[in-house]
Order: sequence, then structure tokens, then C-alpha cells
Amino acid sequence: MGKPVAWFDITAKDAAKSRSFYSEIFGWKIDVDPQMNYGMIDTAASEGIPGGIGEAGEHSAAGIVLYIVVEDAEATLKQVESLGGERETLPYDIPGIGIMAVFRDPDGNRVGLWQR
Repeated sequence: MGKPVAWFDITAKDAAKSRSFYSEIFGWKIDVDPQMNYGMIDTAASEGIPGGIGEAGEHSAAGIVLYIVVEDAEATLKQVESLGGERETLPYDIPGIGIMAVFRDPDGNRVGLWQR
């Protein structure tokens, strides 16, 4: 089996509207951190992957990103670049949780990396 998906992000132009939209459609309970304007999604299910909905901004475009578990985000970004992709962010630490990074594949799709 390959590397699993660990997280998903929905980044929206209007995060509050997007949170309301997805909550209404899927019955998601969303706990919003007002300082970050980011909502953690509680799907109340034992299956599936966790995720969140945040606000698009200067450094984050609207869209959906799946974060895939890797052992070494920096090494994976180097491999991405060698295969024709581009890093969008440098690896960054989420204190006490892990390291994240985002790249674009050769078709321009945004994909996230999650290093535990």
C-alpha cells in the first residue's frame, strides 16, 4: 500500500460561507478558531479523514488540498521537483503536530505533504 491521505483542507474566498455550505450538505460539525479563521471539521464518523476549512489569502489560493503522509517533507519536495513538479511552500512546522508543505504537480494541481 502507498502513502495514506492524512488531512484535507478546503480554502475558500469566504470561509464562513463555505463552512455553512459544507456543514449543511454533509452534516459536519465545524469548530472555528476565530483567531485563525479556520474551522476543524468533526465528521462524527469512525471512518474517513479529518480536515478543515479556512480563508484564502495572499499566500493561499482557494481550492481543496489533500495532505499525504511522508517520512521526510523536504526529501519528497526534492523528488517532486526532479519529476517536473514545483514546491509551493517550504516545509513548515505545526507545533506539537507535524510538518506540512504544499507542491504543484506537473498539471498545476496543489498537493500537500504531512510529516508526522
